[in-house]
Amino acid sequence: MKEDLEKIAERRKKWEDGPLKKAMSRFPYLKEPPTRFYTPLDIPDFEFLEKVGFPGEYPFTAGTYPTEPLAGLAKLAAMARKGTIPAAGGLTRAGMYSGYGRAEDTRDFYKQRISRGGRAGPNLAFDLPTQCGYDSDNPLVEGEVGKVGVCVDTLRDLEVIYEPYQGELDLDKIASNFTINAPANIFIAMYCALAEKRGIAMEKLRATPQNDILKEFIARGTYIFPPRPSMRLFRDSLVFITKYLPNVNITSIGGYHIREAGATREQDLAFSMAIAISYLQVGVDAGLDVDSFAPRFTFNAFGGSMEFFKEVAFQRAARRMYARILRERFGAKDPRSMLIRQPITAHSGPSSTTRQRPLNNLTRTVVGAMAGALSGGPPAAFPPYDEPLGLGWSLEASQLMEDVGRILTCEAKLLEYSDPFTGSYLMESLTGEIEGAAWEELERIEAMGGAVAAIENGYLQREIARSAHERQKRIEEGRDLIVGVNCFTGEQELEVTTSRLVPHPYNPERREQAEKEQIRSLQEVKRSRDNRAVAQLLRDLKEAAKKEDENLIPKFIECAKAYVTEQEMCDVLREVFGEFKPSAI
Repeated sequence: MKEDLEKIAERRKKWEDGPLKKAMSRFPYLKEPPTRFYTPLDIPDFEFLEKVGFPGEYPFTAGTYPTEPLAGLAKLAAMARKGTIPAAGGLTRAGMYSGYGRAEDTRDFYKQRISRGGRAGPNLAFDLPTQCGYDSDNPLVEGEVGKVGVCVDTLRDLEVIYEPYQGELDLDKIASNFTINAPANIFIAMYCALAEKRGIAMEKLRATPQNDILKEFIARGTYIFPPRPSMRLFRDSLVFITKYLPNVNITSIGGYHIREAGATREQDLAFSMAIAISYLQVGVDAGLDVDSFAPRFTFNAFGGSMEFFKEVAFQRAARRMYARILRERFGAKDPRSMLIRQPITAHSGPSSTTRQRPLNNLTRTVVGAMAGALSGGPPAAFPPYDEPLGLGWSLEASQLMEDVGRILTCEAKLLEYSDPFTGSYLMESLTGEIEGAAWEELERIEAMGGAVAAIENGYLQREIARSAHERQKRIEEGRDLIVGVNCFTGEQELEVTTSRLVPHPYNPERREQAEKEQIRSLQEVKRSRDNRAVAQLLRDLKEAAKKEDENLIPKFIECAKAYVTEQEMCDVLREVFGEFKPSAI
């Protein structure tokens, strides 16, 4: 092999000095070749079983599962056409991210979805006041209620949202997702309280709270309490879910949000792994065996970008890196603990979409979907092309998004082959490069004391801000080209649009009226509840919060059943924990 590499190196030198140099002389404006050719010299130490292995086996480079579940979609589609599709089975999943206005608005949206044949549970988007622990009647949040998601002040709102989910769609037969972080434990408690009111045992619930608070400090910004009290709350949910909610995921770690905030690909991977390590360590420090809770960790997504090959390599590197961390650092023995479970793998990402010529976003997401299919996951054309045009996706855009995945699966048959780039000089080299850079960054963070310490000293925030600034500068200077934004923008270019076939699923008039109506209903809840009991429950919660070892979720459940508001609970915790004040970057 060494002799072969020497021969290849000799031939490459001749090629570079001969044909390549001659070709470059025709293009004097190019300082270096615009393309790169990979050879065995780029992966001299490649060992298949060590670096790749088989799909569904350590180190999971080739795929999380032995076969992609959606690979049978073509057969299912044919059976559905003949009316012979078998009884429902397989995976229970929540639907697409959704929610707006007040509870009644989102309830009616779900009613419409069910009437069109939808069977998936809610995947709730909450408005900013809810995400930040404020009630709708707080003057501080005036103008924000119901704008970027649904407002939920008390259990009453959750009861209304879930009115369509009864009978064969009751809480024990669906899965729900909650995109909520700082007050995640309150919403876990509300869901348990809702189940209790319906006579459903909490161990039958299926749900995924995002519950990824560390990412909020560096990316999305919907934090409330400082990092260390926030990690105490994460410990409470991890322990409670492990003990009482066997079908509920503990967290959905959001590397995707980190990238959307401006992080580079390597930072996205390193920062996500550092955050995951912090969460895993919390469970171990609580006295739990890592294999008792790690299988309930999920990832929202990583990425994405339009760099096709690098996004495929990124997913392969992420799976290998996470598996190694679980086995070598935490001593996990159960292979399920080592899996990166995520709804989508490679994709183009919302930050790759543009308001200019928005229909081009469909082309962009097709590229991302193809990368997903070739990176060990489903072909997810996410997001719908009208992502940058406002809250919620049109049904037309959602239809096109779904059809992309169907076409790539049923017609292009991209899922017939697992990890087709295995052994590719290009792909194995890129995978190693991305993983190596991420390990270097992760070791830098660990030397600071881990993700929490790197948040407290502002390192993670500064690095993301720097990367975001550098990317924007490249776009403005034309070094990164975006069609319709900084190139191909002449008067002869056409602004292609589509026809609106059905009304937008989010009623703009109802969204505008949501704040006034929500405040009225919240005031009614406060008048009709037992306020003496509420005061006592809040006193009990405050005393419990002062005790580091006490799990607060049982207290939250009792508060929820008494219609204590989210802000009332959060304000008690603000008194005990304080509020996070970000340092200037």
